[in-house]
Amino acid sequence: MRVKAYNHLLGECGVVFFAARELAADLRRGFPRSLDGAPFLLPGENTELRRSLDAWLQAHDLHPQITSEFDDSALLKVFGQAGRGVFAAPAAIEKEVRQQFGVRVVGRADELRERFYAITV
Repeated sequence: MRVKAYNHLLGECGVVFFAARELAADLRRGFPRSLDGAPFLLPGENTELRRSLDAWLQAHDLHPQITSEFDDSALLKVFGQAGRGVFAAPAAIEKEVRQQFGVRVVGRADELRERFYAITV
């Protein structure tokens, strides 16, 4: 049995970098250069965001200190909330991330794009 599936682009947005209050205050000035050597939390290698982040960091010649990698985006944000490093999330959920995890914005990268799809059969 064959199933036809279709993907429909719902929208896209840039990426926001977040960190716990003190770390964000230290890194906000000079963004994105300030990320060089900074503790960084990355999504798992199998995600589009990870591939985009890797390319963006390389294009800007930035070499953050990778402290952890996560397949679970909520767990990544909890570690960021605890001050373990900078993390990236879609700009579309910026307000929710700030409110739920009590983190601050380090900087924004609108050239990094997160896309959202609906999959139908």
